[in-house]
Amino acid sequence: MNRILVIDDDVDMCLLLKRFLTKNGYEVVLTHNGKKAIEELEQHEPNLVLCDFRLDDMDGKELLVKIKERYPQIPVIIVTGYSDIKVAVDVMKLGAYDYVTKPLFPDEILLSIKKALQTKPSNTRQEANMVSAPQAEDEAKKGKIKTITSGQYIFSDSPEFKAILKQIDLVAPTNYSILIYGESGSGKEAIAQEIHKRSRRKDQPFVAIDCGALSKELAGSELFGHEKGSFTGALNQKIGNFEIANGGTIFLDEVGNLSYDIQVALLRVVQERKMRRIGGNKDIDLDVRIIIASNERLLDAARRGKFREDLYHRFNEFSIEVPPLRERKHDIMIFSKHFLKITNDELGKNIKGFSPEVESIFKNYVWHGNLRELKNVVKRATLLCETDYIMPTVLPFEITNYARLQFDDSPEESSSVIQFLVPEPEPVTVAAPAFMSAAPESVYTRQYEINEHSLKGASIDAEYELIVEALRKANYNKSKAAKILNVDRKTLYNKMKQYKQFNSDL
Repeated sequence: MNRILVIDDDVDMCLLLKRFLTKNGYEVVLTHNGKKAIEELEQHEPNLVLCDFRLDDMDGKELLVKIKERYPQIPVIIVTGYSDIKVAVDVMKLGAYDYVTKPLFPDEILLSIKKALQTKPSNTRQEANMVSAPQAEDEAKKGKIKTITSGQYIFSDSPEFKAILKQIDLVAPTNYSILIYGESGSGKEAIAQEIHKRSRRKDQPFVAIDCGALSKELAGSELFGHEKGSFTGALNQKIGNFEIANGGTIFLDEVGNLSYDIQVALLRVVQERKMRRIGGNKDIDLDVRIIIASNERLLDAARRGKFREDLYHRFNEFSIEVPPLRERKHDIMIFSKHFLKITNDELGKNIKGFSPEVESIFKNYVWHGNLRELKNVVKRATLLCETDYIMPTVLPFEITNYARLQFDDSPEESSSVIQFLVPEPEPVTVAAPAFMSAAPESVYTRQYEINEHSLKGASIDAEYELIVEALRKANYNKSKAAKILNVDRKTLYNKMKQYKQFNSDL
């Protein structure tokens, strides 16, 4: 259960928040001044701090600085009865995760808390710290890696990230809007932060918004703010995130989830660099750089009518592709050792590393959850480990048995796939494709007798290789392999059965 420290000199407000948050599944600790709050932080180690801006013994900015100096990983949400854009910008610069005004709306405060806890430890919008690519790997081996604060991210010296860093250096000094493509958990926000850090806006706010977590009703208010009385429940003015980010950078993750109405409003922001709060009658000039991210191709979404094509072209002044972790084998153990170092510090342990068997499992596993999944696996294994090195016995069952689990759709399907992958004695041996070079040759070699000048044999060979490659990329999950091949499952099964007529190994 996540623990929240509530700091407010209003006793009634504290009790109200405690009842409300406890009802919603949180453990709550209350305190009424800044000095006591520091003591409670040391004693209770909360997952999140909800802090009133005006306290008897110090203001919210002073307390925020003290909290972030000692506990930079804890997200802090500042609560105030005053809607002041300068205060909002100041506390965001100092590392506050969010800034909300009284009276508090239940949906709004719950959404802010949920997002802060989900993005932990990337909960500060401060400038990120970065190490050079070669230094990252050296320090990874020594267990002394410095990280970008967003997602505790590092940049390795893999060819993929050398290319990304080169793109960042190229585009950061400009004012181009940027589109970052990448799967969930691959580090898109960290790249956006690095672009901001290297830009001329680095001393201004960096504000990150997860558009996938915004409801249709709250999205407009979160992005653009609202005026008092603009809709039912709007009891006070709210400053939107675009206004908070003015002068700096705003990062919109999973932007394809925004509704059509919000897309229309965004188009005006991009075209005219102006916005208007909900219920407002005055335009607000904006000087903000927009970086967006998506795990789907927005042009494809536009052609399906899910995303405005004119907005896509406005955003796509420059694009960066973040490859998934499974395509960056070089990075897997660098990040693993990095996450182990962090978890050792958190748990007070001294696990030295990973056994060779675990390294092999990690390098051959398909990390669909990317860095987020890898980090969770390492944290769990470190907690369970009672030896100097992490062994396969402390890994989740689905990690150590992933390949076999993909065969278990049904007994009949399982046997057909196993036959497809394991060869029998050879008349003619054809070497495995390059992408399979890391696996034992005996698993992937195959045999069949054909005339070397036969066109039919050549087409069989090509199709066979495509099927094996697709299965390999999908870690032998037949549904995913069928999608890669752009066929349905039934067609894939029929092809596999058909090859039994030509190949002794199928």
